[in-house]
Amino acid sequence: MALEHGRLPKTLHVDAPSSQVDWSAGAVELLTEARDWPEVDRPRRAAVSSFGVSGTNAHVILEQAPERVEEPVEVVRELPVVPLVLTARSETALEGQVERLPEDVRLLDLGYSLVTTRSVFEHRRVAVGSAVVEGVASSRGRVALVFPGQGTQWVGMGAGLLESSPVFAARLRECADALAPFVDFDAVEVLREGRSLDRVDVVQPVTWAVMVSLAAVWRSL
Repeated sequence: MALEHGRLPKTLHVDAPSSQVDWSAGAVELLTEARDWPEVDRPRRAAVSSFGVSGTNAHVILEQAPERVEEPVEVVRELPVVPLVLTARSETALEGQVERLPEDVRLLDLGYSLVTTRSVFEHRRVAVGSAVVEGVASSRGRVALVFPGQGTQWVGMGAGLLESSPVFAARLRECADALAPFVDFDAVEVLREGRSLDRVDVVQPVTWAVMVSLAAVWRSL
């Protein structure tokens, strides 16, 4: 901590330096008060000693770590459509929410704020581009994702998400690695290369991997 913060802590529980040490020789002294650790043209270094009752002594020399410089990373997400979710306790209040929507903000920021910073009520309206979906939500139940099984596959399914969605690609890679000990193919390569899905021993595990990866994408959003 002293190396990290550049601060030398004071020596604890010492009223006066020991008379058994010649403090006039050399440049060693006890710190009666904490003080800044001067910066010089080399890294700070500190010695730590541990004296065991059995006579075993350990001595470690620590050196200041290099300064870590983190480059700011700007994450820009582009979505083909942005859902604007509005909720209210009544139809009248819902209309009021629509009228109060700001116009001079980024659509992505507005959509994010509407679903993360506001309370959720029964009457809801979702605008997606030029489409509007409206209804009254039930307070019972939880969100469930239902996926189809064999028979819905097509050559090239998921290939676009492999390139556009890091979440999809990462989860599909995990599924492929989990399947690897039991199959003679790589699920990622099957999708990327657009291989035939006629074999039942291929289509079932590959479809499963796609469904798991799609669920990961939905959860990330």
